[in-house]
Amino acid sequence: MRNRYKVILRIIFALIILVIVALISLQFKNPNNKPNYKEIDVIKDYNYTLENRDSKLMQDTFKSLKEILNKEVDYKEYAKYLSELFIIDLFTIDNKDNKYDVGSTEYVLSDVVENYKLNVSDTLYKYVEDKNTNKRSATLPIVKSIEEKSIEEEKYVYNNEEYDAYKVVLNWTYEIDLDYPTKGEVILIKKDNKLYVTSFKEVVVEE
Repeated sequence: MRNRYKVILRIIFALIILVIVALISLQFKNPNNKPNYKEIDVIKDYNYTLENRDSKLMQDTFKSLKEILNKEVDYKEYAKYLSELFIIDLFTIDNKDNKYDVGSTEYVLSDVVENYKLNVSDTLYKYVEDKNTNKRSATLPIVKSIEEKSIEEEKYVYNNEEYDAYKVVLNWTYEIDLDYPTKGEVILIKKDNKLYVTSFKEVVVEE
């Protein structure tokens, strides 16, 4: 009888060990099989980051912006490259996990970033299927090239305060034409020596 109890206790002890191991595994398991993206570059003091999922165009443009910001800053050039990064990351949707994985949030003024994310997820990204469920079938856009058509310095009023600002008009192409926007206007304001995107709208650019 005593041996029987010993066997039962051993079984119980083994089951407890298995449960503990399972719980630890679940704790460290990547939820929903979401990929862990690696940060491959950063622009210090600006909190701009680059990940290994970003396209070559994104990486090249990021490098150009980093060069501008690592010396005495030319704000027109800063506005040019930041607006390009904004467009590339926003409209390169192929590398996004789902409709809530909105691009370019780190370039947007913090006061409006939540509204920006909500607007993009409800419109531009609305039908983006989850990449991590292996159910995504749609072809999604990848920005292939981009150029600014014009950059203008202006004043911009936000929350009853006037800021130095830049209006950048750009056009861009995709690897595959899927009828996504190809022309737009980005407004950036200068706040504490840093530029922030405050608005974007699609426009018609005269060739």
